[in-house]
Amino acid sequence: MTDFWVFGYGSLTWRPGFDYAEQRPALMHGAHRSLCIFSVHHRGTHEKPGLVLGLDRGGSCWGTAYRVGGALRDEVIAYLRAREQVTMVYKEAWRRVLLEGCKDSPVEAVCYVVDRTHAQYAGRLPIEEQARLVRQGVGVGGPNPDYVKNTVEHFDDIGIKDVQLRRLYAELK
Repeated sequence: MTDFWVFGYGSLTWRPGFDYAEQRPALMHGAHRSLCIFSVHHRGTHEKPGLVLGLDRGGSCWGTAYRVGGALRDEVIAYLRAREQVTMVYKEAWRRVLLEGCKDSPVEAVCYVVDRTHAQYAGRLPIEEQARLVRQGVGVGGPNPDYVKNTVEHFDDIGIKDVQLRRLYAELK
């Protein structure tokens, strides 16, 4: 089995949870990072949903690509499906990503894009509504504000500029 790539754009950048051989900054065209998913498991409940990131159509997105050894393929894909598809709000997809420093040689990476037809798809919400949802959200993964804080702080560490997420983080303080 050959090595494969995983593209992370949110919590996978700071908590991948699987073994990998290499990690690289990577750019995906055709999708952007967005707080567009009502979280009813990891960072909220059905009664008090939180809000988490999804890859939504259009634009581009910087994230982290992980090269995983082929021998770990089944194990890592099973882990990602258990983590990302608890409520099936994401669709598993293989997309081209450009590794930093290798823009002429894109790689195919597994990623999880939002299903816009799913009941948990929140779309584009005003910043005040995003803040309200994040403040109330607590799920099996912990408080929703911690998710936003960890993501923004990690993005600062690795040089990802996300104006919308930073604006929400400021609103939460």
